[in-house]
Amino acid sequence: MKKMKLYEADDKMIDLISDNHSMLQGLSAFGIRLGFGDKTVSEICAEQGVDCYTFLTVVNFLINGYTPKATDDKISVPTLLDYLRASHRYFLDFQLPSIRRKLEETLNQSDNLVVLIIRLYDEYAHDIRLHMKYEEKTLFPYVEALIKGEQKSDYNVDIFAKHHSDTTGKFHELKNIIIKYLPHDGLANNQLTATLYDIYNNEEWLSNHSNVEEVLFVPAIRILEQKVKEDDVSARISSLINNADSKESISEREKEIIVCLVQGMSNKEIAAKLFISVNTVITHRRNIARKLQIHSLAGLTIYAIANNLIPFH
Repeated sequence: MKKMKLYEADDKMIDLISDNHSMLQGLSAFGIRLGFGDKTVSEICAEQGVDCYTFLTVVNFLINGYTPKATDDKISVPTLLDYLRASHRYFLDFQLPSIRRKLEETLNQSDNLVVLIIRLYDEYAHDIRLHMKYEEKTLFPYVEALIKGEQKSDYNVDIFAKHHSDTTGKFHELKNIIIKYLPHDGLANNQLTATLYDIYNNEEWLSNHSNVEEVLFVPAIRILEQKVKEDDVSARISSLINNADSKESISEREKEIIVCLVQGMSNKEIAAKLFISVNTVITHRRNIARKLQIHSLAGLTIYAIANNLIPFH
């Protein structure tokens, strides 16, 4: 039975699991090994290389429905990514084959209705497998690139969120069909009941998995996308400044022309203000572009602000 409380870093891990045995699979997905004695959550996470804040965020979300703010930037995207990957492996490589094997062992496969039910299970399992494989081939590599500071121009997390769907309905229909149309007696009925119990558990597991992706993972990726975007802009500005500093120095006259250009003046207006010819203005502009390797007004504006030629408003 779940105990409704928010778990904290100084709670004992054994208490968390004793109160909520359903989190055993979550431990495995986080890579946390059993045999942790009476150590606290923070101690176990530190020893086993798991981000404690992210672990507790997932735990409190799954147990109590506690949802962090969408702007919470303390959630570790790499930790959450590893958790979701491990959850996929658990479900695809263990749970799906295990349930199918139990159905085969429990049901009389000479019955045409049984054959159809197992075929229906295979169709559902195939759809779920495709759903998870899409994430592994498209979303997860995209997130890995973000973690490295790279961002693709043709994909973002909103594209994923728009098409992300809950797959629990597939198991819901299957278990209802079994309950309605396959009554069994004795041992076979006990085995079928146990298999149905597994299907119910996996329906809940799929729902939790989908919710973690939508409520925790997607907002965390959005924050990471924004950070990568901001870092990229900062890097470009820094590059402009550094490139400018490494070139030939800008003369006082060229600085005056830069200020005039940033203020929106034409060549003719600059010539009149500085008492030089239009051709001289054009020559200075060419020299400025060559020295700074800046060819846009926006770039010149950034240069002017960075070098205190104009005030930053």
